[in-house]
Amino acid sequence: MARLPRICLPDVPQHIIQRGNNRQACFAGVEDFAAYAGWLGEYARKYEVAIHACVILP
Repeated sequence: MARLPRICLPDVPQHIIQRGNNRQACFAGVEDFAAYAGWLGEYARKYEVAIHACVILP
């Protein structure tokens, strides 16, 4: 059964976790971390999303 849609209310913070398939690493090297952080900032500005804290772990 598919997951039910999440409720996203305006002005309510979200806790987002991204994991690799079977908990594999999402990033192969430092360059991948840097690219991801750059895209995160770029699209946060584009879509007017406030990022209050961010932790990128291997």
